[in-house]
Amino acid sequence: MDELDQRLIAELRRDGRAPVQALAERLGVSRATVRLRLARLQQTNEILGFTAITRGDVADAPVRGLMLIGIEGRGGDRIMARLSGMPEVTAVHATNGRWDLIVEISALSLPELDEVLRRIRNLEGVMTSETNLLLSSRRARSRG
Repeated sequence: MDELDQRLIAELRRDGRAPVQALAERLGVSRATVRLRLARLQQTNEILGFTAITRGDVADAPVRGLMLIGIEGRGGDRIMARLSGMPEVTAVHATNGRWDLIVEISALSLPELDEVLRRIRNLEGVMTSETNLLLSSRRARSRG
C-alpha cells in the first residue's frame, strides 16, 4: 500500500459515500485510477467493507462511552470474548500502554450504562477501568 492508497482510505473514512469523481478531484488523480485502486484494495482485503452509520444508530442508544480496561495476567482473550458477547458492547480494541483494552459501549440511559460498567468491572481478571462518556462526535473533514 502506497501513499495514494493511504490517502484514498483516509478520504473514504471521512466520507464513505463520496463519488469516485469527488475522490479523484481531492486526490488529484483520474477517476480510472480511483476505481482501479478501490478494486485492488478490496481484492487484497485492505478494504474489507463499507458501513453506514445512521441517525437511528445514535438515537437507539444515545448514551455512548469508551471504557479503558486494565487486565490481570493472561486473561485478555477470555475477557475480550465475554465483552464481545454483551449486546451493549459495540467494539473491543486491544491496545498498548497503560490500558489493555478499549471498549465502546452504547446504552439507552445512564442507569443502563452504569449497569453495563458494573458487569464489566465484575468480570474475573478486570483489575482497573476508566470510562469516558462520548458527548458529541464529528467526522474528520477533508483537507482539500
